[in-house]
Amino acid sequence: MKAVRFHQYGDPDVLRYEDVELPVPGAGEVRIRVAATSFNGVDGNIRAGFMQGPIPVTLPHTPGLDVAGTVDALGEGVAGVAVGDEVIGFLPMTGTGASAEYVIAPAGILAPAPKGLPLADAAALPLVGLTAWQALFDHGGLKAGQRVLVNGAGGAVGGYAVQLAKLSGAHVVATASPRSLARVRAAGADEVVDHTAADVLTAVTEPVDLVLNLAPVDPAVLAALVGLVRPGGVLVNTTVWMPAPSDEGRGVRGVDLFVRSDAEQLAHLATLVGSGELRVEVAQRVPLAELPAVHANAAGLSGKVVVVVSTES
Repeated sequence: MKAVRFHQYGDPDVLRYEDVELPVPGAGEVRIRVAATSFNGVDGNIRAGFMQGPIPVTLPHTPGLDVAGTVDALGEGVAGVAVGDEVIGFLPMTGTGASAEYVIAPAGILAPAPKGLPLADAAALPLVGLTAWQALFDHGGLKAGQRVLVNGAGGAVGGYAVQLAKLSGAHVVATASPRSLARVRAAGADEVVDHTAADVLTAVTEPVDLVLNLAPVDPAVLAALVGLVRPGGVLVNTTVWMPAPSDEGRGVRGVDLFVRSDAEQLAHLATLVGSGELRVEVAQRVPLAELPAVHANAAGLSGKVVVVVSTES
């Protein structure tokens, strides 16, 4: 089969589109004929060698943490999944990724693919959708009637965070750059701040119950965001190279988010997509052989890029 792999850490030119052996599922695993994977910023950091401590991978390594595809073969002891099922999943971060025609996945991480959505496009959901869900509800405890600030809402996680927060009945304040303002408004934000034209610390005039920081801001700015949170609230931070600040005196917790695979949560997100309550937005669709170019252009990407492996469902 064809796959994109890197045999050493480095710049995007270490990625190779090459022939590899077809994998065989072990006990508790399934083989998936991949319709698509997606590009996430962490893919580039893993390839560059920046994540060898928290995310050690074996070289040569196939990137691609998201998968959407069709179950092709079952390992011993697999139940609840059948050959021919269309599934999505967030693959183990230290394992072999889905930038290949076939990939092995633990059966327990998989969820049914959303109904009414092209299977390949469903690869845009798992990692970023789970990140948004876990930030808002597992760690942020967001409830109807509360106020949330999504700082850096123009990215893929931000789009889901705004939608999910709005679905929960929260009042959503979001920051974005000019190229993302319309998209963030369409996602349902009640207030949108252009962070290139206004200081978020002064533009947000009422306290919020939760700050979700998705932006690579200066550490001093991140620390100042705590001041926008009402006593007893939470700041959840996804930029893990900066520890989340807190304010013990006012009971404001700081949480560093490390997303985890969760099939139940992913199935719920897929159901919301199938019902039309949650939109999956895909900015670009590129063939697998062009994945190295996606890595090379990562800094200029806007929105979610789906890497299409097969047009068959």
